[in-house]
Amino acid sequence: MHEMSLCEGILQVMEDAARTQSFRRVKAVWLEIGDLAGVEIDALRFGFDVVCRGSLAEGAELHIVRTPGRGWCMVCGDTVPIGALFDPCPVCGSHQVQATGGSEMRIKELEVE
Repeated sequence: MHEMSLCEGILQVMEDAARTQSFRRVKAVWLEIGDLAGVEIDALRFGFDVVCRGSLAEGAELHIVRTPGRGWCMVCGDTVPIGALFDPCPVCGSHQVQATGGSEMRIKELEVE
């Protein structure tokens, strides 16, 4: 379950930010996660609660902002929506689609005190 290691990384980023920005508690976290990122949201939520126990983010609300998958078709030259990596182009049916968006995961916002 790689979601636990993702949660550990998220906690590390929050702890580093707390040291540099002098806050003591995280009340809420907004994560932007692309549909192509390969992250299981339920597992991430569970892991977040487990990893944050006893930390500055214990009890913090976790908000997930989904971003759709996008790709550029090398055949027809269109930027198209894609639901999964290696999906065919919905315009021309080609499988030569390069993902251009929706594979990211980042901390978008923190609510702190």
